[in-house]
Amino acid sequence: MAAPRRAAVLGSPIAHSLSPVLHRTAYRELGLEGWTYDRFEVDEAGLAAFFETLGPEWAGLSLTMPLKRAVIPLLDRISDTAASVDAVNTVVVTEDGRRTGDNTDIPGMVAALREHGIEQADSAAILGAGATASSALAALSRICPGEIAVYVRSEARADEMRQWAERLEVTVRIADWADAEQALRAPLVISTTPAGVTDALARSVPERPAALFDVLYHPWPTALAARWSMYGGAVVSGLDLLVHQAVLQVEQMTGVATAPLDAMRKAGERALAAR
Repeated sequence: MAAPRRAAVLGSPIAHSLSPVLHRTAYRELGLEGWTYDRFEVDEAGLAAFFETLGPEWAGLSLTMPLKRAVIPLLDRISDTAASVDAVNTVVVTEDGRRTGDNTDIPGMVAALREHGIEQADSAAILGAGATASSALAALSRICPGEIAVYVRSEARADEMRQWAERLEVTVRIADWADAEQALRAPLVISTTPAGVTDALARSVPERPAALFDVLYHPWPTALAARWSMYGGAVVSGLDLLVHQAVLQVEQMTGVATAPLDAMRKAGERALAAR
Protein backbone atom coordinates (compact mmCIF):
# COMPACT_ATOMS: atom_id res chain seq x y z
CA MET A 1 0.00 0.00 0.00
CA ALA A 2 1.32 3.43 -0.95
CA ALA A 3 2.32 5.78 1.84
CA PRO A 4 -0.30 8.47 2.67
CA ARG A 5 0.22 11.78 0.88
CA ARG A 6 -1.08 15.15 1.95
CA ALA A 7 -1.99 18.38 0.19
CA ALA A 8 -3.96 21.45 1.25
CA VAL A 9 -5.05 24.96 0.42
CA LEU A 10 -3.85 27.83 2.59
CA GLY A 11 -5.19 31.37 2.86
CA SER A 12 -7.20 33.82 4.89
CA PRO A 13 -10.17 33.70 4.72
CA ILE A 14 -10.28 30.10 3.53
CA ALA A 15 -13.63 28.62 4.60
CA HIS A 16 -15.22 29.46 1.23
CA SER A 17 -12.57 27.66 -0.84
CA LEU A 18 -13.76 25.08 -3.38
CA SER A 19 -10.28 23.61 -3.73
CA PRO A 20 -10.90 20.68 -1.33
CA VAL A 21 -13.97 19.65 -3.34
CA LEU A 22 -12.06 19.76 -6.62
CA HIS A 23 -8.89 18.02 -5.46
CA ARG A 24 -10.66 15.31 -3.46
CA THR A 25 -12.82 14.55 -6.47
CA ALA A 26 -9.70 14.18 -8.59
CA TYR A 27 -8.15 11.79 -6.07
CA ARG A 28 -11.26 9.60 -6.06
CA GLU A 29 -11.50 9.54 -9.84
CA LEU A 30 -7.82 8.71 -10.19
CA GLY A 31 -7.92 5.98 -7.54
CA LEU A 32 -5.34 7.72 -5.38
CA GLU A 33 -5.98 5.98 -2.09
CA GLY A 34 -4.34 7.53 0.91
CA TRP A 35 -4.30 11.02 -0.59
CA THR A 36 -5.92 13.76 1.48
CA TYR A 37 -6.56 17.43 0.80
CA ASP A 38 -7.50 19.90 3.55
CA ARG A 39 -7.87 23.63 4.09
CA PHE A 40 -6.02 25.72 6.65
CA GLU A 41 -6.61 29.29 7.77
CA VAL A 42 -3.14 30.80 7.43
CA ASP A 43 -2.20 34.46 7.10
CA GLU A 44 1.13 36.02 6.16
CA ALA A 45 2.33 36.10 9.76
CA GLY A 46 1.72 32.38 10.22
CA LEU A 47 2.99 31.10 6.87
CA ALA A 48 6.63 30.43 7.84
CA ALA A 49 5.55 28.52 10.95
CA PHE A 50 3.19 26.38 8.88
CA PHE A 51 6.00 25.51 6.48
CA GLU A 52 8.09 24.28 9.40
CA THR A 53 5.46 21.60 10.05
CA LEU A 54 5.68 20.11 6.55
CA GLY A 55 6.93 16.54 6.68
CA PRO A 56 7.78 13.95 4.00
CA GLU A 57 4.11 13.06 3.58
CA TRP A 58 3.36 16.44 1.99
CA ALA A 59 3.01 16.56 -1.80
CA GLY A 60 1.92 20.13 -2.32
CA LEU A 61 0.01 23.25 -1.39
CA SER A 62 -2.48 25.54 -3.08
CA LEU A 63 -2.22 29.17 -2.05
CA THR A 64 -4.79 31.92 -2.17
CA MET A 65 -4.77 35.49 -0.89
CA PRO A 66 -2.88 36.91 0.90
CA LEU A 67 -0.09 34.35 0.49
CA LYS A 68 0.76 34.33 -3.21
CA ARG A 69 3.70 36.69 -2.84
CA ALA A 70 4.51 36.12 0.82
CA VAL A 71 5.41 32.49 0.09
CA ILE A 72 8.18 33.25 -2.41
CA PRO A 73 11.03 33.70 0.14
CA LEU A 74 10.16 30.29 1.62
CA LEU A 75 10.68 28.39 -1.63
CA ASP A 76 13.76 26.82 -3.21
CA ARG A 77 12.79 27.98 -6.68
CA ILE A 78 9.84 29.35 -8.65
CA SER A 79 8.86 28.85 -12.27
CA ASP A 80 9.26 31.49 -14.93
CA THR A 81 5.48 31.79 -15.07
CA ALA A 82 5.26 32.59 -11.36
CA ALA A 83 8.22 34.95 -11.59
CA SER A 84 6.55 36.89 -14.40
CA VAL A 85 3.91 38.22 -11.97
CA ASP A 86 5.65 37.62 -8.61
CA ALA A 87 2.78 35.35 -7.56
CA VAL A 88 2.75 31.67 -6.58
CA ASN A 89 -0.48 29.74 -6.16
CA THR A 90 1.02 26.25 -6.28
CA VAL A 91 3.82 24.66 -4.26
CA VAL A 92 5.08 21.19 -5.12
CA VAL A 93 7.08 19.41 -2.42
CA THR A 94 9.50 16.81 -3.80
CA GLU A 95 10.64 13.66 -2.02
CA ASP A 96 13.90 15.32 -1.00
CA GLY A 97 11.95 18.17 0.60
CA ARG A 98 12.56 20.84 -2.02
CA ARG A 99 9.73 23.31 -2.55
CA THR A 100 9.00 24.61 -6.02
CA GLY A 101 6.50 27.39 -6.68
CA ASP A 102 4.40 27.81 -9.79
CA ASN A 103 1.42 29.85 -10.98
CA THR A 104 -1.38 27.80 -12.54
CA ASP A 105 -3.77 30.76 -12.70
CA ILE A 106 -2.10 32.07 -15.86
CA PRO A 107 -2.17 28.86 -17.96
CA GLY A 108 -5.54 28.10 -16.33
CA MET A 109 -6.97 31.30 -17.80
CA VAL A 110 -5.60 30.44 -21.23
CA ALA A 111 -7.02 26.89 -21.01
CA ALA A 112 -10.44 28.16 -19.89
CA LEU A 113 -10.59 30.55 -22.84
CA ARG A 114 -9.53 27.85 -25.29
CA GLU A 115 -12.19 25.50 -23.97
CA HIS A 116 -14.73 28.13 -25.05
CA GLY A 117 -13.15 28.44 -28.49
CA ILE A 118 -11.17 31.61 -27.75
CA GLU A 119 -7.69 30.90 -29.08
CA GLN A 120 -6.64 34.47 -29.80
CA ALA A 121 -7.90 38.04 -29.47
CA ASP A 122 -6.65 40.87 -31.65
CA SER A 123 -7.16 43.25 -28.74
CA ALA A 124 -8.66 43.04 -25.25
CA ALA A 125 -9.84 44.97 -22.22
CA ILE A 126 -9.32 44.30 -18.51
CA LEU A 127 -11.74 45.66 -15.91
CA GLY A 128 -9.85 46.28 -12.68
CA ALA A 129 -6.17 46.42 -11.77
CA GLY A 130 -5.70 44.26 -8.68
CA ALA A 131 -3.71 41.06 -8.21
CA THR A 132 -5.91 39.03 -10.55
CA ALA A 133 -5.51 41.67 -13.25
CA SER A 134 -1.75 41.05 -13.38
CA SER A 135 -2.42 37.34 -14.02
CA ALA A 136 -4.97 38.29 -16.67
CA LEU A 137 -2.37 40.52 -18.31
CA ALA A 138 0.12 37.65 -18.29
CA ALA A 139 -2.46 35.31 -19.82
CA LEU A 140 -3.25 37.86 -22.52
CA SER A 141 0.45 38.19 -23.30
CA ARG A 142 0.16 34.64 -24.68
CA ILE A 143 -2.90 35.11 -26.88
CA CYS A 144 -3.34 38.84 -27.61
CA PRO A 145 -0.79 40.52 -29.89
CA GLY A 146 -2.64 43.84 -29.92
CA GLU A 147 -3.45 46.58 -27.45
CA ILE A 148 -4.87 45.76 -24.02
CA ALA A 149 -6.96 48.50 -22.43
CA VAL A 150 -6.98 48.39 -18.62
CA TYR A 151 -9.74 50.29 -16.82
CA VAL A 152 -8.63 51.40 -13.37
CA ARG A 153 -10.07 53.28 -10.41
CA SER A 154 -6.84 54.74 -8.98
CA GLU A 155 -3.64 56.21 -10.32
CA ALA A 156 -1.58 53.97 -8.03
CA ARG A 157 -3.07 50.89 -9.65
CA ALA A 158 -2.51 52.46 -13.06
CA ASP A 159 1.21 52.74 -12.31
CA GLU A 160 1.31 49.09 -11.23
CA MET A 161 -0.31 47.93 -14.45
CA ARG A 162 2.15 49.99 -16.50
CA GLN A 163 4.99 48.24 -14.69
CA TRP A 164 3.48 44.80 -15.32
CA ALA A 165 2.96 45.66 -18.98
CA GLU A 166 6.60 46.63 -19.37
CA ARG A 167 7.73 43.48 -17.60
CA LEU A 168 5.46 41.24 -19.68
CA GLU A 169 6.27 43.14 -22.88
CA VAL A 170 2.67 43.85 -23.81
CA THR A 171 1.05 47.01 -25.13
CA VAL A 172 -1.25 48.52 -22.51
CA ARG A 173 -3.45 51.58 -22.58
CA ILE A 174 -4.60 52.79 -19.19
CA ALA A 175 -8.17 54.12 -19.12
CA ASP A 176 -10.30 55.69 -16.42
CA TRP A 177 -13.01 53.59 -14.79
CA ALA A 178 -15.53 56.30 -15.70
CA ASP A 179 -15.15 55.16 -19.31
CA ALA A 180 -15.48 51.43 -18.54
CA GLU A 181 -18.53 51.12 -20.81
CA GLN A 182 -16.16 51.38 -23.75
CA ALA A 183 -14.41 48.20 -22.63
CA LEU A 184 -17.49 46.14 -23.41
CA ARG A 185 -16.93 46.53 -27.15
CA ALA A 186 -13.54 44.82 -27.08
CA PRO A 187 -13.12 41.38 -28.74
CA LEU A 188 -12.32 39.97 -25.30
CA VAL A 189 -13.21 41.51 -21.92
CA ILE A 190 -11.73 40.13 -18.70
CA SER A 191 -13.44 41.33 -15.53
CA THR A 192 -11.24 40.98 -12.45
CA THR A 193 -13.21 43.11 -10.00
CA PRO A 194 -14.93 42.06 -6.74
CA ALA A 195 -18.61 41.14 -6.66
CA GLY A 196 -20.97 43.99 -7.49
CA VAL A 197 -18.42 46.36 -9.01
CA THR A 198 -19.45 45.74 -12.63
CA ASP A 199 -23.21 45.43 -12.02
CA ALA A 200 -23.86 48.96 -13.27
CA LEU A 201 -22.14 48.12 -16.57
CA ALA A 202 -24.67 45.41 -17.41
CA ARG A 203 -27.07 47.91 -18.96
CA SER A 204 -24.33 48.97 -21.39
CA VAL A 205 -23.61 45.55 -22.90
CA PRO A 206 -23.73 45.95 -26.71
CA GLU A 207 -26.35 44.10 -28.73
CA ARG A 208 -23.72 41.80 -30.22
CA PRO A 209 -21.07 41.31 -27.55
CA ALA A 210 -17.96 39.24 -28.26
CA ALA A 211 -16.42 37.35 -25.32
CA LEU A 212 -16.47 37.98 -21.56
CA PHE A 213 -14.28 36.27 -18.98
CA ASP A 214 -15.65 37.10 -15.53
CA VAL A 215 -13.34 35.66 -12.85
CA LEU A 216 -16.10 35.51 -10.21
CA TYR A 217 -17.93 32.25 -9.54
CA HIS A 218 -20.14 33.00 -6.53
CA PRO A 219 -22.68 34.43 -6.76
CA TRP A 220 -23.14 33.41 -10.38
CA PRO A 221 -24.03 34.66 -12.84
CA THR A 222 -22.99 38.23 -12.20
CA ALA A 223 -25.29 40.90 -13.60
CA LEU A 224 -22.75 41.57 -16.34
CA ALA A 225 -22.40 37.88 -17.28
CA ALA A 226 -26.18 37.38 -17.29
CA ARG A 227 -26.79 40.29 -19.67
CA TRP A 228 -23.84 39.18 -21.82
CA SER A 229 -25.30 35.68 -22.18
CA MET A 230 -28.77 37.07 -22.89
CA TYR A 231 -27.34 38.97 -25.86
CA GLY A 232 -25.61 35.85 -27.17
CA GLY A 233 -22.02 36.63 -26.22
CA ALA A 234 -19.52 33.96 -25.13
CA VAL A 235 -19.04 33.84 -21.35
CA VAL A 236 -16.20 32.19 -19.44
CA SER A 237 -16.75 31.96 -15.69
CA GLY A 238 -14.57 32.01 -12.61
CA LEU A 239 -15.46 28.36 -12.07
CA ASP A 240 -13.94 27.56 -15.46
CA LEU A 241 -10.73 29.23 -14.28
CA LEU A 242 -10.83 27.55 -10.88
CA VAL A 243 -11.23 24.10 -12.38
CA HIS A 244 -8.57 24.51 -15.04
CA GLN A 245 -5.97 25.84 -12.61
CA ALA A 246 -6.85 23.04 -10.16
CA VAL A 247 -6.38 20.43 -12.90
CA LEU A 248 -2.84 21.70 -13.39
CA GLN A 249 -2.22 21.63 -9.63
CA VAL A 250 -3.42 18.03 -9.33
CA GLU A 251 -1.20 16.98 -12.22
CA GLN A 252 1.85 18.64 -10.70
CA MET A 253 1.30 17.41 -7.15
CA THR A 254 0.39 13.81 -8.03
CA GLY A 255 2.44 13.27 -11.17
CA VAL A 256 -0.57 12.02 -13.17
CA ALA A 257 -0.70 12.88 -16.84
CA THR A 258 -4.33 14.05 -17.02
CA ALA A 259 -6.60 15.11 -14.18
CA PRO A 260 -10.39 14.52 -14.50
CA LEU A 261 -11.57 17.95 -15.65
CA ASP A 262 -15.24 17.10 -16.17
CA ALA A 263 -15.67 15.33 -12.83
CA MET A 264 -13.97 18.19 -11.01
CA ARG A 265 -16.20 20.78 -12.69
CA LYS A 266 -19.37 18.86 -11.87
CA ALA A 267 -18.28 18.55 -8.24
CA GLY A 268 -17.66 22.30 -8.10
CA GLU A 269 -21.07 23.03 -9.62
CA ARG A 270 -22.79 20.81 -7.06
CA ALA A 271 -20.92 22.47 -4.19
CA LEU A 272 -21.87 25.95 -5.41
CA ALA A 273 -25.51 24.95 -5.89
CA ALA A 274 -25.62 23.81 -2.28
CA ARG A 275 -24.46 27.18 -0.92
